[in-house]
Amino acid sequence: MSKKVAVITDSTANIPKELVAEHNITVLPLEVIWGDETLKDGIDIQPSEFYTRLESAKVMPSTSQVTIPYMKEAFERLIAEDYDVFGVFISETLSGTINSAVQGRSMLKSGEDRVHIFNSKQTAMALGFQALAVARAAQDGASIADCQAIAEKARDNSGLYFAVDTLEFLHRGGRIGGAKRFMGTAMKVKPILSVQEGLVASLESVRTKRKAHLRVLEIIKNEVGDRTPIRLATLEANAKEDASALLELARQEMDVVEVARSELSPVLGTHVGPGTVGLAYMAGL
Repeated sequence: MSKKVAVITDSTANIPKELVAEHNITVLPLEVIWGDETLKDGIDIQPSEFYTRLESAKVMPSTSQVTIPYMKEAFERLIAEDYDVFGVFISETLSGTINSAVQGRSMLKSGEDRVHIFNSKQTAMALGFQALAVARAAQDGASIADCQAIAEKARDNSGLYFAVDTLEFLHRGGRIGGAKRFMGTAMKVKPILSVQEGLVASLESVRTKRKAHLRVLEIIKNEVGDRTPIRLATLEANAKEDASALLELARQEMDVVEVARSELSPVLGTHVGPGTVGLAYMAGL
């Protein structure tokens, strides 16, 4: 008989808390480093507090991956509860979190073969939807091999697009080059970005915030095509109203079976900056 499977992800997935609880997902925090403080993402600092503090901060925060001991402890606890473990994490080209998972697994005294690590090549709810797809299957009795197949299908059918107020934060965090940052600032436009093959990609720039949000929706509609069912989630950094408006429009124009209102955690907020709005999707499963 196949063992039951527990799903682990990281705090950048931004899965709404009620879904985390419903589907028994373990969420491990990345870290925000702010001056002398090290704050666990979504535990020691919440989004609302983070954006308020960012407005008047003299020192800018930086971020760090989930720690190796955190990974090891989570793996040990779940193996002790007789689970096989399936970890779905932020793209390894955006964070060292997968490296922490690999190292944490290698430190286990036993059960190393029961921990499976999957590179989502995504973040935010494009990662969250992958973790949810696997967790739902696991709750229905899927084996670890089934979970791997579902994760691969979910990865192939999920994505995210977002508009930022400025490229300054992405540039500062080393996630986008100086030339692109200069272009966005000089032209006073709203850059539209995506995560593709695990990296942040700058796609195009649009003149106004409203047009940028509409363009995000247009791109997603084209990308989803005729795949169903469609699941959508907001992606917003201190911009709930704009994100909700975009989600409502998407619901009117697309055949959506699930929506999630998701805000970017402080770790992602550090890199994209306040005012960021977008949508993550999973289509076809």
